[in-house]
Amino acid sequence: MTALLVGLGLIVVAVLLVLPGVAGWWPDVLTFLKGSIPVLAIMIGAVAILIGVADIKDKKEAEKEEQEEKAKEQAEEKK
Repeated sequence: MTALLVGLGLIVVAVLLVLPGVAGWWPDVLTFLKGSIPVLAIMIGAVAILIGVADIKDKKEAEKEEQEEKAKEQAEEKK
């Protein structure tokens, strides 16, 4: 319950700080958000590349296992 109240309190404080009359931090917040877009794009792109590489490796491994199973089945049929 305490964590919920602290979280709500921090959200209220943050909203009040960016309002024009109180602290006037909105331009700074907007500048921060604009600057964080390229950084987030790079990070998301890097994660997407890593996921793609892992997916390709998994597909190759699955194909290799499938070929091994077919070879085993063919060897058993010949016996």
